Parts: sequence; structure tokens; C-alpha cells
Amino acid sequence: MEPALRLLELAGIDLLASDERSIILPTTWPDLNIVRLRPEDIPQIVAAGNVAAGITGHDYVVESGADSDLVELLDLKIGRGSIVVAAVKGKWRSVDDLPDGIKVATKYINLASKFFEERNKRVRIVKVSGSVEVMPMLGVADVVVDVMATGTTLALHGLEPLEKILDTSARLVAGRAWADHYVVRKLAAYINGYLNAQNKRMVFLNVPADRIADVISVLPALESPSVARLARGDMYEVFSVVDEDYLPDLIMRLKAAGARDVVIVPLDKLIK
Repeated sequence: MEPALRLLELAGIDLLASDERSIILPTTWPDLNIVRLRPEDIPQIVAAGNVAAGITGHDYVVESGADSDLVELLDLKIGRGSIVVAAVKGKWRSVDDLPDGIKVATKYINLASKFFEERNKRVRIVKVSGSVEVMPMLGVADVVVDVMATGTTLALHGLEPLEKILDTSARLVAGRAWADHYVVRKLAAYINGYLNAQNKRMVFLNVPADRIADVISVLPALESPSVARLARGDMYEVFSVVDEDYLPDLIMRLKAAGARDVVIVPLDKLIK
């Protein structure tokens, strides 16, 4: 929940209450309240139609079976990972090597069942809600189906991934009836604007009229640089949005092309 709240705050949606015991939190948007819910519950709740939108993992959307009733509006680029089948290191080389009848510990009951059914593997699903990676060590299961980000947690418990089931990350989801609602579209636009602005900078520079073509030829832009004639002198102001990674070399090229008075400012949002 906290990464999602932090993302909303960075996007410009601030909470008006910070009590961790509060379930419903008002925001600086008068038409938007935040409801604290478990991410695994959000797909079904949003799909029911009384909640406009939610932030949850793609894995929970698929696991819920409500994916046909939901629209994934945005990939929020947080909570990235993969749902994998993992086993004790060195015991089996692949899922194809797994014998029928093995026990699989997971909280992803539907995902795991469908995966093994499609692979023609008869398995016993053991439902657990946490600490999945320790289940083989405790003798509760032979393999696990769980989310993996870097693989460090699996390795610490003597496990290794055998196969990936799907990739996941946090998504902004809405019910199909809500997807085109004004508040949902506004929320998606603001969050997407924040995400688009990451690693981008606005560059302003002054350019003599006789060097304008040279400067524009080396200046990248979303579409094309903006150019405005200054009130005094035979000068132009040029500004454009640029990837921050390109800035050091780009500034040197712009200076060589005739640019002056270069100003670089961060972007809060880039709403396309």
C-alpha cells in the first residue's frame, strides 16, 4: 500500500489524513477518496462496480479471475516481479521433470492450477498466505509458485526458479463501466503525466538568429523544439524536453552549435 500512496503523492494527489488506522482517506481532490485494501482483494472489489479504480498487481488481477471485467489503464512501473515455479536447487532441472502428485505451495491457487493443468501435470495445491519459500524446507510442499523480484529470497531458502508463469507489476485498474469516467481519466492522466516526466528535463536556451538552424539540428524533442523570437536583439529562445541521460553530451553540442544561456529544469508532469 505504501508505494502506491507514495506514487499518488508524487503525482500530486496528497492525503488529508495520515492515521494508519484509517481505512478511508480523503485527498486534496474533492472528488477522490483513497480506500486502504489488501491488494489481492482489489480486483474483485473494483470489478463489483462500486469503486471507480484501484492499484493492484497484474498477478492479482489474473489470479482473481476478474480480468475480463477490468481494464488495466496504466503499468505503474513499481512492484515489478515474476510469478515463478521454484524448487530445491538441483533437485529438478525443469517443470517437465516434476513427477505427478507433488505438492505445490502457493497463494496463487488459480494461476498455479491453470499452469500445471496446461502442462499436463497432476499436482496437489497447498494454499498458504505467506512465507511460501520456506514450505519445502518444512516438508509442507515439494515446489512453490511465488513472486520473484531478484531471486535473492528464493536463493536464501535453497530454491531456484524452474520456469516463469507471468511477469507482473502494479497496475491502475478500473471496472469497464468506470474506465471512461471523468475522475478515472483525470487520475490516469495525472499519474501517467508523472511517470512520463521521469528522467526528463526541460531545456531552455537562447540562440542567435544566424545559428538557429544549427542548434535545432542537434536538439531532440518530443515532436519538434519550440522557438520564440525575443523582444530585443536578433535572438531566439528555444526550449524542448530532453532525456536527462543525454544532457551532458547534448549541452556541449548545443554550445558548439551556438546556444547561449542554457537553463535546465526538472519536469513535474508530462501529460501527452
